[in-house]
Amino acid sequence: MPAAHESHPHADTRHVNRTLEADLCIHIFTASAALVGVCLTVIGLLHIVTATTKVATIGDDLLAADATLFMLACVLAYWALRSRSSRRMHRLERVADAIFLAGLLLMTIVCGVITWAIL
Repeated sequence: MPAAHESHPHADTRHVNRTLEADLCIHIFTASAALVGVCLTVIGLLHIVTATTKVATIGDDLLAADATLFMLACVLAYWALRSRSSRRMHRLERVADAIFLAGLLLMTIVCGVITWAIL
């Protein structure tokens, strides 16, 4: 028979999983917030460096969409951190993670558009 001070093994596993999910949410939250700033900075630089070329217009439009994706991931990660239900937290974390990865993919595409002037 377990001692009174020992906890149930499944309870420990749930606590560790919730802690790991919270850590992931914190990383998504901070990284996506920083990447919103990066997108805004690059949009400003594109407006300064280039004249009104089609590439700059495509690049800054894509970066604006990318900033929106990162902001959405940031809000969802924050919402997941504030959630009291671990099931809701897990769902929000997965959605935030997917949107964050989509934002990274779009950022890579934007780099190609800006670098190689793909129209």
